[in-house]
Amino acid sequence: MIAILKKELWSYFGNWSAWIIIAAFSIIGTLFLFFFENDSNIFEIGTASLQSYFVLAPWLLMFLIPAISMKSIAEEQQSGTLYWLFAQPVKVSEIILGKYFAILLVGVACLLPSLVYLYTVYILGVPAGNIDLGATAGSYLGLIILTATFSAVGILASSFTQNQIVAYLSGVFLCFIFYFGIEQLANYKLLGGADYFLSKLGFYQHFLAFTRGLIDLQDVCYFMLIIVICLFLATKFVQKKK
Repeated sequence: MIAILKKELWSYFGNWSAWIIIAAFSIIGTLFLFFFENDSNIFEIGTASLQSYFVLAPWLLMFLIPAISMKSIAEEQQSGTLYWLFAQPVKVSEIILGKYFAILLVGVACLLPSLVYLYTVYILGVPAGNIDLGATAGSYLGLIILTATFSAVGILASSFTQNQIVAYLSGVFLCFIFYFGIEQLANYKLLGGADYFLSKLGFYQHFLAFTRGLIDLQDVCYFMLIIVICLFLATKFVQKKK
């Protein structure tokens, strides 16, 4: 698994693709938080808080993580190198895990530049340092866990097709449905009392708890379960190709 992880990290960082994605994530975040006139602009909100960033970041990750993960399996199959991997003394599960952790690390690297936002808001507070660090730390943890979940969904999407475009669109669609689609469906209140349980099937409500500074074991276990299910299904899809 370690060898696969190193190979994947080199493929991302060695050809500038990861750096471009990290830069794009940071630039878009900066524009929305400090320059564009919108509800996320920190200066317009007038509050020393990164809450708007934690609302914006999942939407950016929803499109960027599938862009990172789309080639993980699809490209290997399209180029024929997947069958070379099958011939190596490595389990299919190790291939999936190695690629998954590489995607996750790139995703987490996208979040690191946001520490500049944190420092900026910390300084701009009146008085300086007037920021809820507990809620901010919980929000960052939730964002990392959400990144891990999007990464698992992305590699699942890449595992059942050899077309990278299809893998990307499938990854974006699945992330959108689980994060926003299910929540919106529950808001229509078509199922009566069952709408509450429907909303709990999506990512949004569980992530929202983290942004409030509430770290609930149930929310952590929920995301861990989704990750395990996605990686298990991805392993099964790849095993069928073998």
